[in-house]
Parts: sequence; structure tokens; C-alpha cells
Amino acid sequence: MNFSLRRIKKIVELIEQEGESVDKLASNLQQSSCSEMGSSIPMKESYGVEGQQARLDFIESQRALSLDALRGQKVFTELDSLKGNIEHYIGMTQVPTGIIGPLKVKGIYASGDYYLPLATTEGALVASYHRGVKACSISGGVTSVFMAEGVQRSPLFKFKNIPQAGKFAIWVAEQLEQLKKITSESSRYAQLQNMDTKIQGNEVILTFEYSTGDAAGQNMVTICTQAICEFLLLAAPVKPVHWYIESNYSGDKKANAVAFSRVRGKKVTAEVVVPEAIVNQILRSTPQKMANYWQSSTVAVLQSSSIGAQGHFANGLAALFLACGQDVACVSEAAVGITRMEVNQAGDLYASVTVPNLIIGTVGGGTFLPTQAECLKIMDCYGSGNSRKFAEICAAMLLGGELSIAAALSSGHFTHAHQQFGRKKS
Repeated sequence: MNFSLRRIKKIVELIEQEGESVDKLASNLQQSSCSEMGSSIPMKESYGVEGQQARLDFIESQRALSLDALRGQKVFTELDSLKGNIEHYIGMTQVPTGIIGPLKVKGIYASGDYYLPLATTEGALVASYHRGVKACSISGGVTSVFMAEGVQRSPLFKFKNIPQAGKFAIWVAEQLEQLKKITSESSRYAQLQNMDTKIQGNEVILTFEYSTGDAAGQNMVTICTQAICEFLLLAAPVKPVHWYIESNYSGDKKANAVAFSRVRGKKVTAEVVVPEAIVNQILRSTPQKMANYWQSSTVAVLQSSSIGAQGHFANGLAALFLACGQDVACVSEAAVGITRMEVNQAGDLYASVTVPNLIIGTVGGGTFLPTQAECLKIMDCYGSGNSRKFAEICAAMLLGGELSIAAALSSGHFTHAHQQFGRKKS
């Protein structure tokens, strides 16, 4: 089965697991007509204690949560729990955290209005993303659809010559079911989905693709791959001269064309139609100006040999990852994607993003830390069963960010926004 057909069938299976038919889901995902936003975040006193407390009170009441850690009332003292997160611990680094929303999302897993915490020291970022998600929500919301998932590890085996490499590759191809069994014995959550083989002279690269449940999964797939490789070294009819657990082909923490064209982590696509009046009033631009800017900027980014074509995925992802206990270094691969904008027949703005490399988790890693756990809970994304929802929310947020920056650049108020919000006043 080719890659595309396999992925499509997997998406249909996921939909059916949620108790939906494809036709019913397609109807549910249709963007609503323009609507009022959900309850608005209190905007007074961005930098005052009274404003901070008002926003915390608001989120607590909206989500029925206690945010003692974000308030600074809960001090972290469980240092033993940091094993697996940090070595040579000396203390916590504090990063300011803001809130945006509500963002209306219609997805397979995410459905409703969400408030998103963003941790950053870059002035104008929170304001920009808030403006973009406001335009999306008033327009009826973002349709955001989880499409695929897979985390890879790519060990390399070197042999004396090509015939030995070929013999090993042929033998390994016949062991897939055994390798799946080894994976299930090595992890409660990982499942080996696929294996790809590349022969380069006397070297063989095996790429193992796993599903990792609700964890980001890099450590999980490394442990499973180690167990598989130990079996291969013991049982293979020809032994390698040497081998490495990672060949540097999998794309771990680096932008790469293979993951861009397929998936690494979770792949999501999202879209919105923003009526011309909302583009004018909220984004302070026009659909045609934004579509023109998108076209010119896409040609320019291609000339720079960038992988993908988008405005500033890294800004939103880094801020959300910091707030929610994700591996922030994965922004280097997660920020690869595609943004599209065009004017539809009604004169409104159609926009979409596709994000193929979201390495995220709602369990494990830093998700248990006090403020990070609270931030995930604000979005109802903490714990098992929530990683796909989190992925759909991430993509919807990125779409809002792309709208805001394209509006600012297309209408000439980008610099003024950074002068107003992004500079320290002496």
C-alpha cells in the first residue's frame, strides 16, 4: 500500500473509533457563520497586579481550576520528581506567561472555545496572536483536523561491502512482525507502525516509525529501537562492522524535507474563512492585500531555500511549548509547515496552515511541573487522551498567528506594533 492511501485509511479508522461517520464528521467540521466570541479575557492593566489577578480569576472561573502555581502561591519543593528532567539543578527560570483567546476550534478531537497560555519575553507576540485568534473566532472558528502521527528513529549499520548490506536488508524486511513484538515488550505505549530501508553503498539505514500514545515519545522510541537493534545484532545472518542507534536521518530536532513531506510527531491541517468586514475591522487590512503579501512572501521564502513556507510558526510554538512543558528544542522541526491565503469568490479571505511535525505530549516530560500542568489544564489538555486535541489546538493557534502577521506586514503596521509593544521604555 502506498504511503498516501495508508494514511487516508488510518484517518478514516480514527474517525470511526470516535463513533462518527466520515459524512457526519465532515458536516460537523463545517465552519459556522460569524458569531460573537466567548467570554473575553479582562484586558485592563497588562502589567499591574490588579490586571493579573483579574485574568487569573477569569480563567479559574471559566475552567473551574485552581491556578495556585501561576499565581505564585504554590512553591515547588518536590525536587526528587525532577529526575529525568534536569541534572545539576539550581532553580527555576521564570518566563512571563500571557493568555489569549477564546479560540473557537472545530476538530475531530478539539471542539469548543479555548484559552491559550503563551510564555515569552518577546513583546507584541501575545497581542499579535490574540488578534489573530479573535478574528478566527468571530469568523465562526477554525476547522482543525488531526491527520497522522509517527515518531521515527533511524539506526545505521555498516558492513564490509554492498552484498553484505543487501543480505542484511532483505533479512530485516522479513522480521517486521517480530520487531513489532519486541516493541510491545519494550513499552506499554509504543507501537511499531512501519519500517523503511535505505542502502547507501555498504551502509544500511533502517527507519522505524512508531506511535507513542500521548507522549512526545523521543525517549520511548529510542529505548524500543535499542531493543530491536540488539535482536538484529544477535540474529542477523551477517554481522555489521559497526552500528549507531541514530544515523541522523530521522529528523530529530532539525528541519528536514523527509518529515516535511510525511509526518514526524503529529500532522494537522487547519482552515478558516475570514469575512472581508472582519479583515478590515480586526486585522486592519484587506483580503486582497493579505493574499498578495502571501504570494510575494512565498516566492521570497522559496528563494531562501527554506523548508516550507510560513510566517512565524516558531513564535507561537515556542511560547506554547514553554508554557506547557514541551521539549522546546523540538520547535526546530515543529515550526516547519505551509501557510496558504487566497481571496474566495465572495471576496473574503481563505487561509490554511498545514503542520506536519508537531512533536508534543500531554503526559511525561515537563508536563507534570506545576505551572506547566496548570497551563495544559487551562486548555483541557492535561494527561492521557489529550495529545491529538492539543495538536489540533496548536494548528488553530498558528493559523491565527499567520493571519495577524500577514495583516500587519501587508498593511504597514508591523513596525508600529513592535515599537508599541516590543521595546523597553527608558
